[in-house]
Amino acid sequence: MPSQKTTVPVNADIDIVTARQKGRELARDLGFTSTDLALIATAISELARNIILYANTGEIVLSVVENGTRRGLKVVARDDGPGIPDIERALEEGFSTSRSLGLGLSGVRRLMDEFDIVSEVGNGTTVTVKKWRL
Repeated sequence: MPSQKTTVPVNADIDIVTARQKGRELARDLGFTSTDLALIATAISELARNIILYANTGEIVLSVVENGTRRGLKVVARDDGPGIPDIERALEEGFSTSRSLGLGLSGVRRLMDEFDIVSEVGNGTTVTVKKWRL
């Protein structure tokens, strides 16, 4: 399989659906189980929803990653929004600044195998997650 990379601009609610579908298709092509497909789609939805909610605009970049014999899916959610002043607090279970259930970032971290977040107040946020095929 050639290396694939798909960028989905996220500017409106419909883009959440598009990013979710594209991620699911790529994960399916990689041979992920139906359970993993659901987890991946949920994580992508959460990341894209955060872009709309907090930054209004950004992008989701989906790509295939390899580590030795392992293959997986990498999802990068990037925006130029206000940034997150307290990342540690934002990752706490139940924490929300939008009066939601607060499952977003902590939920994404639980659903995926690897999780990294870089955020600078005033300069946006980049969340990178990976799911490895077993």
